[in-house]
Amino acid sequence: MDTPIWNKGLTIVKVGGAVVEDEAQLTQLLRDFSAIEGPKILVHGGGRRATRVAASLGIETQMVGGRRITDSAMLEVVTMVYGGLVNKNLVARLQACGINALGLTGADADIIRSHKRPLKDGVDFGWVGDVDKADGAKLAGFIEQNIVPVIAPLTHDGQGHMLNTNADTMASETAKALAGLYDVTLIFAFEKPGVLRDADDDASVIPTITRQDFLRFRADGTISGGMLPKVENALAAIDAGVSRVIITSATAIDGRHGTVIC
Repeated sequence: MDTPIWNKGLTIVKVGGAVVEDEAQLTQLLRDFSAIEGPKILVHGGGRRATRVAASLGIETQMVGGRRITDSAMLEVVTMVYGGLVNKNLVARLQACGINALGLTGADADIIRSHKRPLKDGVDFGWVGDVDKADGAKLAGFIEQNIVPVIAPLTHDGQGHMLNTNADTMASETAKALAGLYDVTLIFAFEKPGVLRDADDDASVIPTITRQDFLRFRADGTISGGMLPKVENALAAIDAGVSRVIITSATAIDGRHGTVIC
């Protein structure tokens, strides 16, 4: 790990596409995010908007295991929606909150580079990227200028191709790349109050999850579906030196609510 060069905290908030589509939740999240003191980064999704835009263009959405198949047509859609429509609207709204936000994809300033995902269990995911490297020094350069990066879930392969990339993974990799420079808190904000013991009971939040807990919850089905990669990314961040990871509601990003991954 690099020697820390700033004795201060950094908060990275990842907001899911469902929240981006919910005006009330998004408004509160942006207000609360703007109020966070010190350096910060926002990473966002936008899958639901991409699905709607694709349908309006007559492009079928195909999903396997909760992951989007990204052929050439869908790549054009997600590049427009994630890197343009969603990203720039978030940037504009943060500017209105007095935040000097800068919208980025992984290709901008080469901050996050990936490789095209190989065939997995016989499935060709198309133009989907698995992250190789996030450039913490370049991101720190923006932060040092009091710029707040707003990162869309798109990367590139260094060969001229954009790649659709999981936003949870991008948030985790960004946190890991900056953990040697800052005391990093990573917050996964979504529509539920945390990781739930009972998916139908919002009061059943699990307060803390260790790796041993995760293995047990995965085996008994308590954690399944889209929550699996979220917790896996959270644990990977902790293993790489990120100080705190919290999975919580988009309306409670103050660090006092939700599930702490440790």
